[in-house]
Amino acid sequence: MTSGFWLMVAAGGACGALGRAALTLWVGPTGYFPVATFLVNVIGSLMIGMAWSYFSRSGDSVLLSAFLMTGVLGGFTTFSTFSLETVQLIQQGAWGWAASYLILSALCCLFGAGLGIWLLR
Repeated sequence: MTSGFWLMVAAGGACGALGRAALTLWVGPTGYFPVATFLVNVIGSLMIGMAWSYFSRSGDSVLLSAFLMTGVLGGFTTFSTFSLETVQLIQQGAWGWAASYLILSALCCLFGAGLGIWLLR
């Protein structure tokens, strides 16, 4: 990989992380259900499905794909925060919230990725 590749991934990651932080601040605290992380991951899943569908057919630049998919969407979405929030809900005894967060996140993210692929096929 060239230095340009790594710069594109890093620049995209910075953009994605800033986008996630902005959305998290905009949504604000919402009680038990971690709405901001849920939205970030569902939106990111939809977008990566769309990006994959586009790049798998277009033959466009590997650098653009690295910037958007690995960088922006990798920096925007957050499996680690999802995991931490689920464990925190369990530690607080909020088993119902933890289960609903876990199930809804998995289903909605998979649906989002599939929808994204379908939209651009």
